[in-house]
Amino acid sequence: MFSDESRFSLQSDSRRTFIWRAPGIRYHQENTIERHRYGGAGWLVWGGIILGSRTDLHAQSVTMTGHIYRDVILEQYVRLFRGAMGAEFLFMDDNARPHRANIVDECLQSEDITRMDWPAYSPDLNPIEYVWDMLGRRIAARQPPPTCLP
Repeated sequence: MFSDESRFSLQSDSRRTFIWRAPGIRYHQENTIERHRYGGAGWLVWGGIILGSRTDLHAQSVTMTGHIYRDVILEQYVRLFRGAMGAEFLFMDDNARPHRANIVDECLQSEDITRMDWPAYSPDLNPIEYVWDMLGRRIAARQPPPTCLP
């Protein structure tokens, strides 16, 4: 199971500069949009994909902590997929601080969930990044999210 979370801003500016471009087009000036930086509310969205299936998306307005990650993500989502997949289940999360908390490690060990070794700062290797890209584009265009994610 590949899993990840991403923050989505509810304000007009997420404090990032995004470049949306068609495949094969380089970073041209006409593809960039300059925005002023405003603070504001946002949502953290977590999801997981596995063998042509997916978890439900989990959205929260608070910062992810080790306790929330264990109690909500691991207990309510990952553990269920582990039970369905059996001993061959391999779990991937990134090296975010809440994912490496001792209580998370203890939970994974107690549930016999094997975590995939993953290099730090390598988000482009995680296929779920395409899900965040799709959702980000829909939010930017103010379109409703799709009913089924890839």
